[in-house]
Amino acid sequence: MNIPQETEFDTIKTTVSQRILSDYGKQRFAEQQPASSIHSARKRLAETKEAMALLGSGQQVPFMGLSDILHHTTKIEKGLILEPRELIDYGDFLRSFRLIRQMFEKNQWQTPRLTGYAQGLTDFSDTAQTIFDKIRNGRIDTDASRELRKIRGQIAKHEAELKKVFSKFLQDPRLLQDARIIQKNDRYTLPVRSEFQHQIKGQIIERSNKRATVFIEPEAAIRLNDRLIMAKAEETAEEYQILAGLTGLLAENLTEIFTCLDVLVELDIIFARAKYCREIHGVPLEINEAEVIDLQEVRHPLLGAAAVPLSLQLGYDARCLVITGPNAGGKTVVLKTVALVCVMAHYGLFPSHAGGSQVPFLKNLWMDIGDQQSLANALSTFSGHMNNIAQIVKHASRQSIVLLDEIGSGTEPNEGAALAIAIMEAIYHSGALLIATTHYGEIKQFAIDHQDFHTAAMAFDPETLTPKYRLLSDAVGTSNAFWIAEKMSVSKEIVAKAQRYLETKQYPTEKAVFKGIQKERQQVSVATLKKGDRISYTETNQTGLFYAYLESNQAQILLDESLVIVPTRRVKLLMSREELYPAGYDLESLFHSFAERKFNRDIDRGSKKAQKKLRKQAQERQAFAKGDGAQT
Repeated sequence: MNIPQETEFDTIKTTVSQRILSDYGKQRFAEQQPASSIHSARKRLAETKEAMALLGSGQQVPFMGLSDILHHTTKIEKGLILEPRELIDYGDFLRSFRLIRQMFEKNQWQTPRLTGYAQGLTDFSDTAQTIFDKIRNGRIDTDASRELRKIRGQIAKHEAELKKVFSKFLQDPRLLQDARIIQKNDRYTLPVRSEFQHQIKGQIIERSNKRATVFIEPEAAIRLNDRLIMAKAEETAEEYQILAGLTGLLAENLTEIFTCLDVLVELDIIFARAKYCREIHGVPLEINEAEVIDLQEVRHPLLGAAAVPLSLQLGYDARCLVITGPNAGGKTVVLKTVALVCVMAHYGLFPSHAGGSQVPFLKNLWMDIGDQQSLANALSTFSGHMNNIAQIVKHASRQSIVLLDEIGSGTEPNEGAALAIAIMEAIYHSGALLIATTHYGEIKQFAIDHQDFHTAAMAFDPETLTPKYRLLSDAVGTSNAFWIAEKMSVSKEIVAKAQRYLETKQYPTEKAVFKGIQKERQQVSVATLKKGDRISYTETNQTGLFYAYLESNQAQILLDESLVIVPTRRVKLLMSREELYPAGYDLESLFHSFAERKFNRDIDRGSKKAQKKLRKQAQERQAFAKGDGAQT
């Protein structure tokens, strides 16, 4: 069975996996597929039910050493030698076989299937005891072999002799940086102050980073250190032989151990499912071949206590169900709940419900939920839905269920409704079960008229205008668009008009008249100034003559026989030039002397001296433009 991502079953699968003890079990469960036959599905459900009963009686399966057993077993397969801690894990693992068998035999009246698993476990108690006899407290025991006992005795003797040699030096710690024995490069040394290094006979093994301490092996300790190092090398070799022997003992029985490992991992997964079901207050349900969905107050597993119980029947006297009701009323949650409960059953998981629920065995589950828009493929939302639905219609068949959310939406309503009905009819004739949600009245009417369709609606409280998120069978709901619009702060006046338009079907179509936007005109007195006008410079109340406009809202005026640059807004007209001078009057003579007129002529013929003076004047004007006052 395919599992659409919209079911969010991956979240549940992850939660169950967190309750599996072994890495091997987590790996197996991640790869596990939905049951491929109704026999397999019923077997998983029965196993989970038995495990829940055992946990409910307060008992725990004595899984020991299971968490890293796959890692240890892989090392054995590769010919590697297990470390003492790894062997202890393996010993616990082997010892648990007998304990688990005994537990299930004692409880076989309530766990007959799981007891059958446990009976396949071989008793490896002797092998486990051999491991525990040779390894204690995380290290190889001295009595693990006669040779090891002898070697460790020699090591103890050499260490005692070294202690006597060093004790003489420790009695006079003045020469030492620290009054203790320090091991460097597997040799016992004294930490001697560098200035006293020549006072102790022996060989320097190492110096400290700051050269303040010299680690010296006294002359009397050299031979003892050599003997101790040799004895420890013999100890390492003997320990390796013991570890190799224990690992080899496991390797000889690896085939049979693997068989038992498979059994324990299967039990590990089953009890993880049971733990999860108990946590969500799961109740056993049935899986049928009759293509019947019968949900009795089922709660969506991912919504917890906030989930509103869902009761729904399909397949008894109708194979298709059309659900209507408001947006945000819970229609999509209904579809997801149905899908998730069906998938869970195929994995041996129980949802929370009132009992008596059952789901069909499915070969396929198809869903079209949510926004199917794809920017990469340039598909609109409607196109995305149609692309998905086309594949669903192509593959829909018996022992399948199809769940369609807001079918036909996203396009022109009349065309969308007609297309939706044709799609539903095609899915119906394929033999698949169908649940669809819609707002379209034509689809609602089609479902009412069709002999093999039923309708249901999401409950809505007309008094408080709030959805109840509860499914009502054999009912037809409304979309409650007005309630939702008002809830989203659309004004009451607009909602009231919409209700009136819905009742009367009369809409205002008159053309409205909109007044043009009048820009305010600013009256600027200086806008009409001309060369020769008499003006007032309001900054100093001086009277002068207007000469010309410059950039950046600046003007050039004549004050006290000098041309100055001032802000245009500081200039006020007193009398126009027409009132002051006769027609044809040479206005330039008012502003420029003979020398200035000559300067202008020099500019025209390209005089360098005149151009230099002109650049200086330009710099002065730029400097003035940064300020807000007159500059000569």
